[in-house]
Amino acid sequence: MSGTPRDTLIVLTVLLLALLSTLHAADASKPKIVTSVNRPDATGTNTFYQGNRPPLEPSPFIKLPIGSIMPKGWLRHQLELEAHGMEGRLPEVSHWLKLDGNGWVDLKAKGGWEELPYWLKGYGDLGYVLRDERIIASARQWLDGIIGTQQPDGWFGPQGLRTSLNGQPDMWPHMPVLNALQSYHEFSGDERVRNLMTAYFKWQNTLPPAAFRAGYWPKVRFGDNLESVYWLYNRTGKSWLLDLAKKLHENMARWDMGIVNWHNVNIAEGFREPTEYWMQAKDAKLLAGAERNYQEVMGRYGQFPGGGFAGDENCRPGYSDPRQGFETCGWVEFMHSFEMLTRITGDPVWADRCEEIAFNSLPAALTPDLKALHYLTGANMVQLDKKNKSPGVQNHGTMLSYSPHNYRCCQHNHGMGWPYYAEELWLATPDNGLCASLYVASEVSAKVGDGTQIKFVEETDYPFNETIQLRISTPKPVAFPLYLRVPYWSKNVTLAINGQLQPTVIGGFIRVNRTWNNGDSVTLQLPMQVTTRRWEKNKNAVSVDYGPLTFSLKIGEKWQRYGGTDAWPEFEVFPTTPWNYGLVLDGSFELVRHRGPLPEQPFTPDAAPLQIKAQARKIPGWMQDHNGLLNVLQPSPVKSAEPVETVTLIPMGAARLRIAAFPVIGEGADAREWAGSPESLFKASASHCFDGDTVEALCDGIEPASSGDHSIPRFTWWPHKGTTEWVQYDFTTPRPISTVEVYWFDDTGHGKCRVPQSWKVLYKDGGVWRPVAGATEPGVKRDTFNRVKFPPVTVSALRLEVQLQPNVSGGILEWRVK
Repeated sequence: MSGTPRDTLIVLTVLLLALLSTLHAADASKPKIVTSVNRPDATGTNTFYQGNRPPLEPSPFIKLPIGSIMPKGWLRHQLELEAHGMEGRLPEVSHWLKLDGNGWVDLKAKGGWEELPYWLKGYGDLGYVLRDERIIASARQWLDGIIGTQQPDGWFGPQGLRTSLNGQPDMWPHMPVLNALQSYHEFSGDERVRNLMTAYFKWQNTLPPAAFRAGYWPKVRFGDNLESVYWLYNRTGKSWLLDLAKKLHENMARWDMGIVNWHNVNIAEGFREPTEYWMQAKDAKLLAGAERNYQEVMGRYGQFPGGGFAGDENCRPGYSDPRQGFETCGWVEFMHSFEMLTRITGDPVWADRCEEIAFNSLPAALTPDLKALHYLTGANMVQLDKKNKSPGVQNHGTMLSYSPHNYRCCQHNHGMGWPYYAEELWLATPDNGLCASLYVASEVSAKVGDGTQIKFVEETDYPFNETIQLRISTPKPVAFPLYLRVPYWSKNVTLAINGQLQPTVIGGFIRVNRTWNNGDSVTLQLPMQVTTRRWEKNKNAVSVDYGPLTFSLKIGEKWQRYGGTDAWPEFEVFPTTPWNYGLVLDGSFELVRHRGPLPEQPFTPDAAPLQIKAQARKIPGWMQDHNGLLNVLQPSPVKSAEPVETVTLIPMGAARLRIAAFPVIGEGADAREWAGSPESLFKASASHCFDGDTVEALCDGIEPASSGDHSIPRFTWWPHKGTTEWVQYDFTTPRPISTVEVYWFDDTGHGKCRVPQSWKVLYKDGGVWRPVAGATEPGVKRDTFNRVKFPPVTVSALRLEVQLQPNVSGGILEWRVK
């Protein structure tokens, strides 16, 4: 090479740059091993596992056969507790689960409804997941009996259900039976299941449209039936099943048009139906239907942590506080819906929502030994006694104490929660890959790529730890994609393959597409941070999160037996430490991690693996009502002169007594005084109160928007009409009163309540009721407070005596005294 040294250097530099450019171009042309995707590409067809057949929308995720996944760690322990607890031994307690004389297995027997089907669909899956031979054999005995009841026309089960809905068949109980049969077929391959379902659906397809609109329960829950129809279609390809699916959708209650029913379990099952039917109809509005329904419900009634909503028995306008409860069978049905929607849509948000319930709410719905449950679990519950809490919660009677004997529906329909969850940890994908959808220690065995049977071992203490370690066993090198869900809350996710850190990725799923060798490892880090959520629609309350876990105040628990047997006791739980705290948010949160291995049962206060130390002040005015139910939240920020304390927070799932939606302590002009509980000042009573209303509405501090405001609690004398009635305040200590303000309830255009004909104010003088002297004219105007003023009188009790208009009733939305 000739020329000056400078020329030589230039030439060498140009050659080097050209070489680097060539190498970069070659590298860019290679497919990336690690990428981010919103969901798997569903245009392919999994060779080994049955997804949707055309013309149904292709499946982005496919459920693996039951038995492919072996749960380990804390989840396995939950399942083992369940097997030895209420679900696994429920026939010892429930008289609905006796073989002799049961209409589900005996054609001559009378009776039989939802109890056995509810239990059996969780019971069988519990046995299959654990490979518990006792449970499998017991479930098989029931299923053999059910299959044996099928009639030539296709009907099976109790004969009385054929005409129990005013001559129409009640098909609701058959829906959970079909679920149980599907699981049994997936586990065993017993072809009798497909034969039974084919004959039953042929019979259904002969029914007139009116049959699908009969009764209360079936028409709102036919989305369950629809799922079973698609399950069978995907395994048989019989096109007439799609005709039946269309008939079901068009004649059932139309969830595609909005919320059709406000019973919490109906919502948990029914809200998803439009998106189920989208797989066939392929209408974008149907695809969005489940999310639209979910947002409507949660926007109105789900403004607190834990994953549920203020359902009690039914959602009620004005009852959206975190003290409201959600049925135990609602928790497991909601989880089941979320698991289904993950597979149908491929959207990871449904898995996120499933985790929120599984980690924060379901564990607290049962005793730590899983031998009893309560009907309702809420985000804020500080006393779980056997006393009636109505109308604060909707139903009368025992709703909060733990019992294996009560709560008929939830007693039977709670067992599927953990088994179904275990079955959905791993999913197959259309490109012959696998997805880790729900993170728990486990093993999965599946066919991938070219059909090679591989196994992944997942080691993790998630959700109490942020590290997920996967290791593959394969008899030969095999190429296939592995998908890893990225939870919505996780930032700065890191991924390493065989110890080598991979490029940073973001998105719903990480896709790792490579040739895998025996012993290859994947390490996923999902960094968790302590964060807060502000619930603006619920008095600006705050909850504290760490990754997927929400934290609750640690409250001392006194467990007190009140009934049952030694083998199956019933318990109340009472607080032994203060609970009425508001958080000081300018203080720091300190995460404390307990050393040592993760406890087998981490969902108890003492065994909780994580704690958060937080700053708080007591709110003296926040008290329990006369029924032992804590009073509702008041707007934050709240003033408190109490000293700052360091309090301990534990994961919600470990807290049976819980405050998880906290008031926020503030100072300055924006902070409010917490109004003392009315019950600390006076007690409200009435001559009569309608069963669905409450005297507490008289003094709950909620100002109506109008006299016809149905969005808030109310008091009425319904169905009394044209009578003389009264409401009364009894004061704890005598006090001077000079003003009364009443906001009348009047539902003109909707019902039969009107403003009264007249009324007057009385005070108690010894044992005699006397009118107050010098009172201004009592008003009966709509849509305003009607004020009566009089010279101050010191009273121990005050009464409004009200004359109702002829042939109508009346009520009050708010009654204030000054």
